[in-house]
Amino acid sequence: MATALKSKSFQKNLFLSIGGIFLLFAVCFSVYQYQREKDYKIDILHARLQMYNYEMMHTLGEDGVQNDSLFAAYTQSHNMQQMRVSVINSDGRVLQDNDYDNVDSLPNHLKRLEVQEALQKGSGYDIKRTSQSTHETYFYSATLFRHPQHRQDIIIRTAVPYSAELTESLKADNTYIYFAVALTILLGLALYYNTSRISRHIGYLRQFAVKAETGKELDHELERRLPDDELGEISHTIITLYWKLRHSEEDKARIKRQLTQNAAHELKTPAASIHGYLESILDHPDMAPQQRQHFLQRCYAQSERMNKLLLDMAQLTKLEEVNTKATATGNSEMKVDLVPIIHNVLDDTSLQLQEKGIEVKLSLPESIIVRSPLSEPESSFYGVFRNLADNTIAYATGATCLSISYSQGEFTVSDNGPGVPTEHLPHLFERFYRVDKGRSRKLGGTGLGLAIVRNVVAVHGGNATAQHTTGGGLTIKFTIS
Repeated sequence: MATALKSKSFQKNLFLSIGGIFLLFAVCFSVYQYQREKDYKIDILHARLQMYNYEMMHTLGEDGVQNDSLFAAYTQSHNMQQMRVSVINSDGRVLQDNDYDNVDSLPNHLKRLEVQEALQKGSGYDIKRTSQSTHETYFYSATLFRHPQHRQDIIIRTAVPYSAELTESLKADNTYIYFAVALTILLGLALYYNTSRISRHIGYLRQFAVKAETGKELDHELERRLPDDELGEISHTIITLYWKLRHSEEDKARIKRQLTQNAAHELKTPAASIHGYLESILDHPDMAPQQRQHFLQRCYAQSERMNKLLLDMAQLTKLEEVNTKATATGNSEMKVDLVPIIHNVLDDTSLQLQEKGIEVKLSLPESIIVRSPLSEPESSFYGVFRNLADNTIAYATGATCLSISYSQGEFTVSDNGPGVPTEHLPHLFERFYRVDKGRSRKLGGTGLGLAIVRNVVAVHGGNATAQHTTGGGLTIKFTIS
């Protein structure tokens, strides 16, 4: 209910803000257009009266417009719409007026708006002013005629009464107002539809967010309601990112839980063995020295296994922290040559390789320089190649060859042993994963060797994969940038 109210409030605010702006624009445009059309019709009337003034001056001349008989005859023969015609000098004194015989009694017209504009601009008009002499309302139009010989200038002023016909002719056409109102209504409906649609889909996202925040069960129904357009695409992206984040968090929790369970399981066996041996020694103080020594040696071997397991787990944790930090900061400062490290590993494992009858084949350049964000990169890379060599020695039963090659930034470490079934290949780099769990524990493995390999490679921006060797065996490939 609260979500629906908020959605309606958003729609209302969006509709009012956009609609208000458009309505204000429509009103301002209508007022402007109304005034513009009214001015246009006034200009037409003013131009018609100006033509009358020019025709009078052209027909009678300056002396004729000041001659009483000629002026009266012209205005009578050319009168229209009860038009009033006046002749005014540049001082504002009325010289002729067809509606008033005693022009000397008329007041000075110098301050009249149309006369002032004519003196300044050559022509001028005044709208709907009441005459002081006839007490009627007129539209005035005045034209200035300058004397070429610097004699006094003459102003001819014509005026038409503000009758109902004139008022109607000067009135602006309201058709465009009806059109503007109709267009405003249509745009308002379109705006309401779109704001309602936007509000509805934002409401879907709000419902999704509320359910996600409160931990309620989520379904995909909201996603199906989203539109197939840009808005829906953005919403789908947001929801997809949420699902990815949620699944990522669930995967992290699952992996953490699995790691805890596996670590506890791996530590339980040597801890139980040590406890059993020590309990036997304590319960049998008269135990033979040879048997006591055997039990103590077994306790030491199991403690070594526990120590190696804890060290490997600590190394993995440290590598993950370094990987996160290196990704965030981009640190890659220390340089290390991997070729001497590989030779050290082969020297240290030469005796075990000979006992297994495994021949080593190398295809390496003189040096392989990489940059590392680790504080002790030699030790970490030693662990990578040592784990791969130990993996071949321990599990590649019957193998006769261990090949290590490097080409275009990629290492390939392969053997010609029995290999592993295909379904196990994607899981070999997981922590505590074993193809043959019982056999692996007997051989002393912790199940973390290949996981360490993958994490060291990941710290250096690479990726490790496992695949079958052509002709049989296991091949590990990894890149280091």
